Amino acid sequence: PQLLTAQMAATEQTRKPVEAWKQMALKISCAGLAGIIGATAVFPIDLAKTKLQNQRIGPNGVQHYRGMISTVLKLRAESPTGWIGLYSGLKPVALGIMFEKGIKIGVNDILRDYWADAKGEVPLVYGMAAGGLAGFCQFVVTNPMELVKIRAQLTQRSAMDLAREIQKNDGPLGFYRGARATLARDVPFSVIYFALYGHLKYTFADDGKGGTSFSRVLLAATVAGAFAAAAVTPMDVVKTRLQVVNPKHTSVTSQFMEILKVEGTSALFKGVGPRMAVLAPLFALTFFSFEVQKYIMFELGWISKAT
Repeated sequence: PQLLTAQMAATEQTRKPVEAWKQMALKISCAGLAGIIGATAVFPIDLAKTKLQNQRIGPNGVQHYRGMISTVLKLRAESPTGWIGLYSGLKPVALGIMFEKGIKIGVNDILRDYWADAKGEVPLVYGMAAGGLAGFCQFVVTNPMELVKIRAQLTQRSAMDLAREIQKNDGPLGFYRGARATLARDVPFSVIYFALYGHLKYTFADDGKGGTSFSRVLLAATVAGAFAAAAVTPMDVVKTRLQVVNPKHTSVTSQFMEILKVEGTSALFKGVGPRMAVLAPLFALTFFSFEVQKYIMFELGWISKAT
């Protein structure tokens, strides 16, 4: 599926080819910028999700945080800086997101271009493989970024101070605490998300106009993001518990089993609503921005295809 009118598709066939490395660099850069836009927009909801997932039920069954909206409002009330406090830890996250989304979306887009047939369609299996490989590649950036982000959100300390502390106490490998849980979350998420997004984008295409409108791209990205987010929430809960300061457990299995035994199956889906509320608009805004940037670059002649 293409974000092109029939006239643009014809233009694509006649325009001068652009070197592959230039297109790759431009797409990765656009994906990084798109990630920053999306992450900034949903950061307060992400903070609420972290608080909900990390809290333990009190001895009398009392929960300090309940529901996404009430959690956001309570966090605002508890913060000495008001709404600004909801963006605690945003700077390192924005930097990490730039690299993470640049790698993730860029790798997926490049692989889909490589595996696309003459009509521009990508078989489902190849679409899943592209997503899985993209998810694996992003892990190098995602784990350190989320480790610092989670600790900053829970302690209200400076992200730079936390990063220096991790480096001093645990060395470079300290940034990869909870790595197995991150991989177990990110690879399946990317397989589900990118395959579903590609399928929906193709399904929503208006063949009469020769492509998929930006509004339908937004819808496809939102639906795919919500579904993939819900599917891998259990691993996100486990990862969050493992990445806090002084975690009770250090292995995915032991943390997973304790949650099941002490809190029940429902605890594995703690924060599923906020997680869907974070990732659906995050990926919708990210991919909308990414597709718009590709459209503009195509019009400027900087890339050969706006797929």
